[in-house]
Amino acid sequence: MAKTKTHLAPLDPVWERIRREATQALQEEPFLGGMMHACVLHHRTLEQALAYRFAMKLASAEMQEQLLREIADEAHATDPEIALAARADIAAVYERDPACHRFLQPLIFFKGFQAIQAYRVGHWLWHSGRRDLAYLIQMRVSEVFGVDIHPAARIGKGIMIDHAHSIVIGETAVVGDNVSMLHSVTLGGTGKEKEDRHPKIGNGVLIGAGAKVLGNIRVGNCSRIAAGSVVLHEVPPCKTVAGVPAKIVGEAGCDQPAMSMDHLLRRGNS
Repeated sequence: MAKTKTHLAPLDPVWERIRREATQALQEEPFLGGMMHACVLHHRTLEQALAYRFAMKLASAEMQEQLLREIADEAHATDPEIALAARADIAAVYERDPACHRFLQPLIFFKGFQAIQAYRVGHWLWHSGRRDLAYLIQMRVSEVFGVDIHPAARIGKGIMIDHAHSIVIGETAVVGDNVSMLHSVTLGGTGKEKEDRHPKIGNGVLIGAGAKVLGNIRVGNCSRIAAGSVVLHEVPPCKTVAGVPAKIVGEAGCDQPAMSMDHLLRRGNS
């Protein structure tokens, strides 16, 4: 007897957890029923939910929700890495942000996560040659979330931006995997120079609130930039820098500062 083929749906533990948490949130607060159905329970996949949230948050009189939804759906269908990065970002926020108690929260409530996912669609548009649309997405993300990321910037996965107010990331900036940053961080240039002019942030870096990293300089893997610092020179891997201008003040303090989110400078660390 010939064997019949069976088709198993791919497992997606991140999405299944979000759906469970949405159901629980609905039970705890019935007034959120419409929102939870529209944002989560109505959708079959995380990709669909991300596209819906993208469209709902960025829609305006200049670009309607349906058109934005079509753009996001096309981006996710063409580049599966967008949603894979989103899953890593959700896990990063949950693991590093003490205010995050559910996987559901970044998708629904956290503008840092939402801004990064919108940037990823804009980045896809940029590299698809649709640069005016990419600029439109950048503009709307800045207006809605207070986060200004050039669509040409390259940002890895497992990114956590806490509070995410007044973030600026320039055109030629590169941000590695598993990076954490707080509000008012700037990855900018130093003037009107052209070409490659923005920072290159390594993997596992922790950037404190209000820090400015300026110019085409490299910040080594697993380093730590203290809050309020102005970094103008290269930072070696696994070091802590602080001050204006920033100087090396010691080791990073642990193997993965972006994971520990420890911003304290301690005696004996230098």
